[in-house]
Amino acid sequence: MRVLVTGALGQVGADVARLLQGHAEVTARSRADLDLEKPDDIRRNVREARPDVIVNAAAYTAVDRAESEEDRARAVNGVAPGILAEEAKRAGALLIHYSTDYVFDGEMDRPYMETDATNPLSAYGRTKLEGERAVAAVGGRHLILRTSWIYAPRGRNFMLTMLRLVAERDELRVVDDQHGAPTSSLQIARATVELLEAQQEHSGTYHATASGQTTWLGFAGAIFDTRKRRLGDAFRMPKLLAIRTADYPTPARRPKNSVLSNAKLENVFGVRLGDWREGLEEAARALPG
Repeated sequence: MRVLVTGALGQVGADVARLLQGHAEVTARSRADLDLEKPDDIRRNVREARPDVIVNAAAYTAVDRAESEEDRARAVNGVAPGILAEEAKRAGALLIHYSTDYVFDGEMDRPYMETDATNPLSAYGRTKLEGERAVAAVGGRHLILRTSWIYAPRGRNFMLTMLRLVAERDELRVVDDQHGAPTSSLQIARATVELLEAQQEHSGTYHATASGQTTWLGFAGAIFDTRKRRLGDAFRMPKLLAIRTADYPTPARRPKNSVLSNAKLENVFGVRLGDWREGLEEAARALPG
């Protein structure tokens, strides 16, 4: 099986490429090799790789900057997935494309299902939804996996931001009225490999997040607790103060409820991501120190 992985230096892409080694012939492409803002780059790379599967782990993920760079975000998140879908269909390949909880407005008081109405609040969410629709419209073999609150022991993410800030401050103010499921890049990558190993295809959109839920404040507390257990007295626990979303204005609006139901993924494929706390423990073990 030949697999082309885009965004191979990113959080999810790097883990997907690593886990597939030994199980598939992997062509890993970073932005330097395959720029999703350049349609010709996309077509050339896919045709050279002749993949059986394309895993699109590349995206424009600067949520707040997308408010002022919506055209760039659209090129990567909205237009490029459609081109990848066209090339996948041309090659007879399966496209696995990652999307986001930000396609919802977060106003529901229960976990979102795949059939619930979308209503993105931000440019990032709008462009990701456009990408979903572009992939589906091509009509080829595809799996769109919506996930949320992604983090890893590398890159730029909430976990690493919290660990950087705690080294600088004794007190941290963290939002406590947004709910979601922190999902590690390794949990997503492992689920992706399991989907490929399932050897069955049911094209469509699926939610793929860690189980359970918390708030950003709860996530921060768990990050620090995990670090404290590992480092002991060498780690100084900060004082955490709960704030509301309104107390921390950002250019892009975030959904209050980002909890997604994973029942469809488990029912159709038998694939289930573990609890978010398990993912955190695993990611924390990979941190230096």
